[in-house]
Amino acid sequence: MKKGIWILAIVLVLIFGIFFWFKGTYNNLVERSQQVAGQWANVENQYQRRADLIPNLVNTVKGYAQHEESTLEGVVDARAKATQMQLNFSDLNEQALAKYAQAQGELSSALNRLMAISEAYPDLKANQNFLDLQTQLEGTENRIATERRRFNETVQSYNVYVQQFPRNLIAGMFGFTPKSFFAAEAGAQKAPEVKF
Repeated sequence: MKKGIWILAIVLVLIFGIFFWFKGTYNNLVERSQQVAGQWANVENQYQRRADLIPNLVNTVKGYAQHEESTLEGVVDARAKATQMQLNFSDLNEQALAKYAQAQGELSSALNRLMAISEAYPDLKANQNFLDLQTQLEGTENRIATERRRFNETVQSYNVYVQQFPRNLIAGMFGFTPKSFFAAEAGAQKAPEVKF
């Protein structure tokens, strides 16, 4: 009789141990998945901040460089494309991120052309509104780079956690799959060339 109680106690301890390990692993998967989602929201927040600054910047430049209409329209069009491109957390795969990065890259390129215009207009370069907007835009670009780096770090941590044995078995059972990194655009390693 005592032997049966000991065996039952050992079996119960093992069952509870496995249950609590399983529960802890699942909860950690959920937590890490939400960290990736939250960090992605931070990346999008900074891109939205940049998009919100652009109309003010365009209007400021428009007052000084009215015959640069094609450049101004290019910025407005690129902003429209970039803000229309929405990417949900569940869609964070390589192709979707590349498409998102391309739309944001087109906007960056258009903004670089807009900033180059200021060199041809000394009054614009001296305008306090333009200088303030330029500073805010530069700060936003730095914030975007920081948030993208943090996003990639969070994704790396999540991917390692999801792919390690035996957690990968639990992750697979509940649909926790590795996420894609936010990669640099093709040609980003080459500095842009500005000509006047």
